[in-house]
Amino acid sequence: MTTTNTLPSKRIPLWISVLQVLLIGIMMTQVYEFYLDHEAVRASGITIETVADRRLAYEFAARTLTMALVSAAIVASQRVELFMAMFLMNLLREGQETIIDPLFPTANAAGLSPTADFVMHLVIVGVQAFALFRLYTLWRDPAHEQASGAIEVPQA
Repeated sequence: MTTTNTLPSKRIPLWISVLQVLLIGIMMTQVYEFYLDHEAVRASGITIETVADRRLAYEFAARTLTMALVSAAIVASQRVELFMAMFLMNLLREGQETIIDPLFPTANAAGLSPTADFVMHLVIVGVQAFALFRLYTLWRDPAHEQASGAIEVPQA
């Protein structure tokens, strides 16, 4: 008797998984602050005084929590295709922050000048772009097709 198993995609490089786990940690910190620690948010220069401010804060937390949970599921899956989609999402988010954060500086940039904040974001986006490129080359590798296909496994 044989059963068909689907192997996971080719192994994701450890540094890419670690990078994403760090990004998930940052997102979860933001979720905690925007849901529960409004003093930390205020300390970063963001006001949460009106009903409209709170609504935006909670919507930001909800969206960020969603991205973090989906990202955690993708990391657990170790599937190259899903990692590529996740890093595309990361690049779009961080790429926009690269422009937005220096234009509207707050205390959350650890005392960095807008120029230093911009350069820091460029480095972060560059590392994520390299990760996406590495994932793409892994995905395009002909061995990936064999590793991710169904195989017959004999049963004893």
